[in-house]
Amino acid sequence: MQNILILGSGGREHALAWKIKESHNCGKLFIAPGNAGTKQCGKNLNIAVLDFDGIEKAIEKHKIDLIIVGPEAPLVEGIYDHFKNHPVDVLGPSRASSQLEGSKAFANEFMKEFNVPTAGYLTIGPNNIQEGLDFIDKQPSKIVLKADGLAAGKGVLILDSKEEAKEELKLMLSGKFGEASARVVIEEFLDGLEFSVFVLTNGDQYQILPIAKDYKRIGEGDTGLNTGGMGAISPVPFVDDVMKKKVISRIVEPTIEGLKTRDYDYHGFIFIGLIKVNNEPYVIEYNCRLGDPETEVILPRLKTDLLSLINGVFDKKLSDIEIEIDDRSAATVMLVSGGYPEAYEKGKAITIERNNNNSIVFHAGTKIENNQLITNGGRVIAVTSFGDNHKESVNASIETIQNISFEKMNYRKDIGFDL
Repeated sequence: MQNILILGSGGREHALAWKIKESHNCGKLFIAPGNAGTKQCGKNLNIAVLDFDGIEKAIEKHKIDLIIVGPEAPLVEGIYDHFKNHPVDVLGPSRASSQLEGSKAFANEFMKEFNVPTAGYLTIGPNNIQEGLDFIDKQPSKIVLKADGLAAGKGVLILDSKEEAKEELKLMLSGKFGEASARVVIEEFLDGLEFSVFVLTNGDQYQILPIAKDYKRIGEGDTGLNTGGMGAISPVPFVDDVMKKKVISRIVEPTIEGLKTRDYDYHGFIFIGLIKVNNEPYVIEYNCRLGDPETEVILPRLKTDLLSLINGVFDKKLSDIEIEIDDRSAATVMLVSGGYPEAYEKGKAITIERNNNNSIVFHAGTKIENNQLITNGGRVIAVTSFGDNHKESVNASIETIQNISFEKMNYRKDIGFDL
């Protein structure tokens, strides 16, 4: 039996806790800092994800065998390296490997070196702004600007106007996203359908988890501002066996080979954001952890014991495990606070009544105060349901949502609309 600590406080971490709790090998389960939902799966610890000293004390006190890192910030800050000489396994890549997510420029250079298909790009800093303006002028259609560093999922702009793109480039370099946009990557715009592939690897062996597609825009029909994610579906109808083979041979395997060639420590998830253009897959971005809200649809579809897969990462038996996936479609719909992704209020009372659809209610931005469940973030709750196809599963989630309420609650009813 293993004592496990999950780091994070969102819907992804509730889904991880829910799934890990199913395992026969799960002993005591702790989540730091967790939320009102993770409290139902294990014990929440009031420790911030970047408080490595506090995490170290918790490991000793609770005899933790395994740390599962949910969000990206601790990975980029080197939590794997911090605990490398401790008697605890950390599911997450090293600081060097985490630059695949922590720096867009680093990721693009990595892809170029190992022939991973992606958009044409140029990295701009304060010293070569004119080069960036000239590059924008050469673009045939929309212009993509990406803050080089971590910007909480909000550092990507897709602009129709070259003049607007030039102004935004200057604003980003002047600190629009803080340190994250001290450098900016300008990319060619790729027009196609996006999807997400999740790989679990030890830098040598790997397994592909269920494939998903998420929806980032706040408004229906993919309009309005980008958010952390308004919903997701899995499987993805247009990702057939032929496309999956292309993704594995052209993207997954060269990525793993690149990690080996550079001698990077990588024990964890690689989230590959992809776009299908003229039936060919291109990488939009790498993340070094599971996505949110994709985790809330891929883990319910995973029939294989997740903890056995994670243990396979460390005992080098990952390739020996047979992955079993539920054939049904899963969809999650995210309930968000009024005003999100801009200014919003916290502390709104949440009511959850009956759940007749066997939907799974994953908490994201929630906490309990004076015995009352209240909102504690922009994204509040993810409702996941199964169906024979994505429309059925989305409709089942929306039906369950009729029994959940809080002031100014907002959600999209059209998840999967473009399929």
